[in-house]
Amino acid sequence: MKSQLKQDAPLLKEAIRIGSVYIQQRGAGKFEPSDSLSIKVEAIYRLLVQDKLIVPLPAAKEDGSGMKHKLALWVEKQLPADHPLKKN
Repeated sequence: MKSQLKQDAPLLKEAIRIGSVYIQQRGAGKFEPSDSLSIKVEAIYRLLVQDKLIVPLPAAKEDGSGMKHKLALWVEKQLPADHPLKKN
């Protein structure tokens, strides 16, 4: 249905790592080891939208898979051109 990057899973993992650091540096909180992936994805997504670093999804498409894909796209753009995750 939705076109996804070949590397969505590893990109999402990197987005969670970078997004977690961003949340802490921004003073917006800190994830606990027991926090689920869905909590982390939604928190990072909402903070990036609030800070105008990503364009929000339409309300009808604002679900877990949409947010994950949006974070994968966001982090892919942050990586240097020669990063291994950029090789599709």
